[in-house]
Amino acid sequence: MDIEDKVVLVTGSGSGIGAAIAVAMARAGARLVSADIDHASAQRTADEAAGLGGQALALQADVGAVAEIDAMIEAAVVHFGHLDVIVNNAGVTRRAYIMDLTEADWDRIHRVNAKGVFFCLQRAARAMIGQGGGCIINIASIAGRGYAGTSNAAYAASKGAVIALTKTAAQQLGRHNINVNAICPGFTMTPLVERSLEVTAKNLAVSTAEALAAAVEAIPLRRANDPEDIAAMAVFLASPGARNITGQAYNVDGGLIPS
Repeated sequence: MDIEDKVVLVTGSGSGIGAAIAVAMARAGARLVSADIDHASAQRTADEAAGLGGQALALQADVGAVAEIDAMIEAAVVHFGHLDVIVNNAGVTRRAYIMDLTEADWDRIHRVNAKGVFFCLQRAARAMIGQGGGCIINIASIAGRGYAGTSNAAYAASKGAVIALTKTAAQQLGRHNINVNAICPGFTMTPLVERSLEVTAKNLAVSTAEALAAAVEAIPLRRANDPEDIAAMAVFLASPGARNITGQAYNVDGGLIPS
């Protein structure tokens, strides 16, 4: 899975899945652009990647703002000369029952998870078309496939949008030698999920450990994802071994949902 010297931009790379993907890409030889709404977090990931012997650039970017997406893509291309891969990972959510969701919740979640992914994809594709091709990897979720344990319905809708966008973008960008795929993580131990577990435990009047045990029990392989499990799939999709794969959405969930 050689991606030596490819320029890879990862959004939401300050922690969790994004940080794991960024570091894995760097370990596989990529030149990294680490982007996060919190610059200090992006810089920490970039420093870790650079410590592996590669080149890394940290950028602050709110992917819910198109002007900041434009600035992010431009900075990456100016710094490294081109952009080979973008991983659209940045996302937000909160745990809530469908009847408790507000307009503000919907707007906040879709601003980042759907609008942000679309415009990151579009702006990256503009750069890739001019250079003869590239690779786009969208981080969706099994929530977008109907997973009953999703954090909330608005989040599920946003991730369903990412899956649909992936398929349509692959059809329309294939002529430009751009691969577009999605990864649908299942239950993954990230700071976001840990906070969600605390809310679930409180609602069920159980300990966080008990809530975690119940979640893992539902997984056929009986283990939650580590962020590195998602990162491994992302590195594969960015590699030459996936050159003829496009328009797909892959579950990485230990068998939690059937499709």
